[in-house]
Amino acid sequence: MEALTSRAKAVDRKPMTFLERLYLWNILKGMIITFSHIFKKKPTIQYPEVKRPFSPVFRGLHVLNRDEEGRERCTACGLCAVACPAEAITMEAAERLPGEENLYREEKYAAKYEINMLRCIFCGLCEEACPKDAIYLSETFAPANFNRKGFVYGKDNLLIPNPTTQPEATAKAKGLN
Repeated sequence: MEALTSRAKAVDRKPMTFLERLYLWNILKGMIITFSHIFKKKPTIQYPEVKRPFSPVFRGLHVLNRDEEGRERCTACGLCAVACPAEAITMEAAERLPGEENLYREEKYAAKYEINMLRCIFCGLCEEACPKDAIYLSETFAPANFNRKGFVYGKDNLLIPNPTTQPEATAKAKGLN
């Protein structure tokens, strides 16, 4: 029968020589390989001190954005929740009250906005679906936690600091510092 590929190699069944039975040549080959790795560049990065450069298309933690005046951009339209294939985003809308014009841009805002990071697949579809550029994925990755409730981020965790009152914190949250 003819072989489908040319990769097949006949197994050599001849008896091993005395040196082959001692496995000295194989041990020496393994030591040469190990010794050659001493002079190569180490792939380990000392994480807290040295930060790894990320790709420009890296998708990290979600951030709810504000406008230049510090008002929330999210109008609770729900397009991000509908676009999410993992159904990780839940929100509740509320009407803006008189006197809250400095807090919200539109008449409607997200009273409750939660993202379950255990369900999120970091696809970026929520970012693309948002017509107001209210949500984007930053270059920060999710920290470790000991319980499941720590991975459900509410509006208080997602909202970027106010740029008018906290410009340094805003720049840090956006990754500009």
